[in-house]
Amino acid sequence: MRQPFQPGDVKEHQYIVKPEDLAAFGERMIHPVCSTFALGREMEWSSRQFVLEMIEPDEEGVGTFLEISHHSPAVEGEHLLIKATLIEVIDHAINCKIEIKVGNRLIATGKTGQKILKRTKIASLIDGLGNG
Repeated sequence: MRQPFQPGDVKEHQYIVKPEDLAAFGERMIHPVCSTFALGREMEWSSRQFVLEMIEPDEEGVGTFLEISHHSPAVEGEHLLIKATLIEVIDHAINCKIEIKVGNRLIATGKTGQKILKRTKIASLIDGLGNG
């Protein structure tokens, strides 16, 4: 694992809210706003930008936690700016705080955790699960 980052370093990306990102279960629309699921996916992707620069060819990152707090809704077509700020790297664990905005409006905040493991270790853990 490489460690080119310091606490406080930032990674950002943008995402446009699509119809499939709206809050729905099955065919039933719950609210015509960006779902918690979609926000979580984008939060994880933002922190993964650190992981992509840290992993060696025989390593991969796995998610360890995700926390989301909603502040304001985002609707279809809005441009989300997702900002991941590195909080800490402890051993092989990478923790970030996340902020999502539309312009100056705060949409969500939260935290993510990822851990960098050898691909063989991940395969071994999965193989150890058995078939049920």
